[in-house]
Amino acid sequence: MFMDTLTAIFTRRSTRHFEDRPIEDDKLRTILEAAMSGPSCVNSKDWAFIVVTERETLDKMAEANGRPAQPLKEAAAGILVCGDMERAFERAKDYWIIDGAIAAENISICAQALGIGAVWLGTWPQMERVEKQKELFNLPASIVPHSIIALGYPKDDITAPRESRYDEGRVHWNKWQ
Repeated sequence: MFMDTLTAIFTRRSTRHFEDRPIEDDKLRTILEAAMSGPSCVNSKDWAFIVVTERETLDKMAEANGRPAQPLKEAAAGILVCGDMERAFERAKDYWIIDGAIAAENISICAQALGIGAVWLGTWPQMERVEKQKELFNLPASIVPHSIIALGYPKDDITAPRESRYDEGRVHWNKWQ
């Protein structure tokens, strides 16, 4: 059962505690398809993904990313979002960062729609984390870790409505006011 897009966006929250149960392969594939369905600079598709479901490797990812990445120790899966510099737009390579962020957001929203909890764990631009993930996965020089999304079935209800985050003070119509 899928939740509609706006419900997924408006109820999405960071989930850090997960049940001890695996995520079905077809749901992981759907999540990856969502990641790859977002826009990328000149359609470069300059991302790559490492999907981890092995407990030992999830624990090593958590250690490599430090204390904020501890949710990986309970997660059923983690997706390391990476930039592929060989595919990045030649005239403005740094767009890979935005493209990776869009993919990570699509992962989070899709997971929410599937009833799977997710939390975004920053890696880039903290170069110590980047280097540790590169080493853990023996990544080629052209692949740069961007972020990790920890995934799992949540221990808590992630579908409950929450207060709107809309802030009129952040919106400027037609000019800066």
